[in-house]
Amino acid sequence: MGVKIFACRASEKLAGQIAKAYGQELGNVNVNVFSDGEFQPSLEETVRGQDVFIVQSTMPPTENIFELLLLIDAARRASARKIIAVIPYFGFARQDRKDKPRVAIGAKLKANMLMAAGVDRIMTMDFHADQIQGFFEVPVDHLYASTLFLKEIEKLNSENMVIAAPDVGGAKRANSYSKKLDCGLALCHKHRKKANEIAEMTVIGEVKGKDVIIIDDMCDTAGTLTKAADLLMDKGALSVRAFCTHAVLSGPAYDRINASQITELIVTDTIPLKGKSDKIRVITVASLFSDVINKLIHNKSISSHFVIS
Repeated sequence: MGVKIFACRASEKLAGQIAKAYGQELGNVNVNVFSDGEFQPSLEETVRGQDVFIVQSTMPPTENIFELLLLIDAARRASARKIIAVIPYFGFARQDRKDKPRVAIGAKLKANMLMAAGVDRIMTMDFHADQIQGFFEVPVDHLYASTLFLKEIEKLNSENMVIAAPDVGGAKRANSYSKKLDCGLALCHKHRKKANEIAEMTVIGEVKGKDVIIIDDMCDTAGTLTKAADLLMDKGALSVRAFCTHAVLSGPAYDRINASQITELIVTDTIPLKGKSDKIRVITVASLFSDVINKLIHNKSISSHFVIS
């Protein structure tokens, strides 16, 4: 039984690092692009009877999702034994329910499309909502960046640390870190008038004289994060660092981060950075994914990677 690791274009760099950490070359994929923008990816080597891992984060544009679907379909039609979609960042995860009338549940629709394409397993990291695992009728390996982040936080060696959630939705995640690190907890409560725009924010908890660590699954426009960081500093925090798994960083994100009082933003490479900032540090997830792939192939437990769930 052989293993082949392929990459879609949006995650080619990360996929190459995963393949290298696993100990093999990345599989050869060719993408034929027509003059009208239509594209046709093809696997340029045999996959018959192989376990095929296809790596692609599905951030916008939506072509990223469709390219993944096309490669899954190609592998299925080429008689791959099993097809595992490695989706470090699962886009559309914020659309996990109907939060108002007459809207789609985008995460469920996306799951349906992956199932229809013929995927046998999903491997991903830090869903925006854990219940998305239930949208699939195949196994889902849901990894957590806490495996990496906890080591980095411990390196800070702070004796007066407080873990903070940037909003109510992140309270459970922040509380888990707080218990694991045996430190205090703070909560930033925000009120939105509309998407990506915060009307007001307050802090619940004692942060004066503390090194504050904000924990979140993603950073999009950085509005919540930078407002929280500035507010925490105004409340007397010594420093504010943020650990965010997915660096979406759209719109004014980089300008906001550079102009804010945040000391450092630590992210993973599930999404390639589109800009630069001296305040942003990237931690790779390549070794983590390659280790899980190795354990999956050899039918070993991966529960050791669920440090915080």
